[in-house]
Order: sequence, then C-alpha cells, then structure tokens
Amino acid sequence: MIERKNLASIGSGVVTTKKGLHTGDMIWLAILAVVAAFLIYPPTNKVFVTLTTAHPYLMGFIKFFILASMGDWLGTRIVMGDWVKPKGAIYKSILWGIFGMGITLSFTIFNAGANAALANGLLPGNGYPIVSAFFTSLIMNFTFGITLMGVHRFTDTYIDLYFSNGAKPTADEVIKNMGLDNLIKFVYAKTLPFFWVPAHTIVFMLPPVYRVLAAAALGIALGGILSFAKRKANS
Repeated sequence: MIERKNLASIGSGVVTTKKGLHTGDMIWLAILAVVAAFLIYPPTNKVFVTLTTAHPYLMGFIKFFILASMGDWLGTRIVMGDWVKPKGAIYKSILWGIFGMGITLSFTIFNAGANAALANGLLPGNGYPIVSAFFTSLIMNFTFGITLMGVHRFTDTYIDLYFSNGAKPTADEVIKNMGLDNLIKFVYAKTLPFFWVPAHTIVFMLPPVYRVLAAAALGIALGGILSFAKRKANS
C-alpha cells in the first residue's frame, strides 16, 4: 500500500495530505483551470493563436510537454489512487514535446492528403466536411497513430526500466516489458476505433485555428489513456 505523505513530498512521491483531501487533485485542477483560462480569455487566446501560427513546432512542443504530461500524472492517479511522481517524469515530458511536434506536422499532412484523395475520386464523399474529417482521422490514426503509440510505449518502458534498475536496458528487455498484448488488444483495438477516430473527426470539423486548441485538450486524454493502459498491462 502506498504511504500517504504531506505536501512537502511532491518532488519524491505521493502528493496527498490526509484521507479524503487530495492536495494533488486541487493542484492538477488548478493548473488545468489556468491553461483553460489562458485559452478562453480573448486577449490571451489571440496571443496563443498568433504564436501557434508563427511558431507551430515550438507551440506543439509546449502544448504536449504540459498537457500530455498532465495526462501521465492523471493516469497514475487513476491507477494508484494517489499522486505519485512518474519515474523519469522530465524525460517523459520532453518526449511528449517531441511527439507534439510530430502531431503538429501530421495534422497538416493527413488533412491535405485526405482532401486530395477525395478531390481525385480515390475516396467517396467529396464536398462533405464530415467525410473529409472522418477520413483524415481514420487514416491518420491507423497509420501515424499506431506508430506514435507504439513508440511512446517503447520509450516510456525504457525510462521506467532505466530508473528502476539504474542501468540502461537492452532493446530485448524493453520489448519484453512493453505489454504488447495490452498495447494491441486495448490501445490499438479499442481506443483507436472507439475514441481517437471519433475524437479527431470532431477536431478536423473545426476551423483550423481551433484545431490547435482541441489538440491541446486531447493531449491530456492521450497522456492519460496511454499511461493508464501501460500501468494496466503491468498490474
């Protein structure tokens, strides 16, 4: 059973005080509220949109560094019942930022590709925004999405093993501990068709400027789902 500690233990483990009062819950929600307020308040929203347009990769990094990392912490909270600092948290956050840069690029590539395929009669339903959004989401998730989630699982497992054992794990050790059965049966077979394809269909129906905000919000869900799935595989 995880020992409950006071707020001073934030840097090393559980972030709760006494039973029934989770300081970590309030901190996590406060951070989320600040982010939401920044995105909703018109002056700061304008700054966000301007920066995203001018520096898409940098902003993609920042969005996922913060929001997907919050999802990691949330996934740990759900599984463990307490706020426990993920092993190698800063390294995982940096990797999320790098993934965010790739996601920023993939949104443009797959949306343009799906629209080109529709315009050339390679896919049915040209002229309907919902059809364009659906095919963009479907193709992106079952190509780039599968790769992203697999790479995330590998790197996340590598970091966990490194900080648990104090030594660099081999590729074979990482693969052995990745929980491939869970990755395929839960992450690929369930979350992709039943969550990510519908969620990103909605995202791609929004005007491009708002897709950035929606992707940032989904970053929390992405981090939470993948963190939850990995810990479920190891439980």
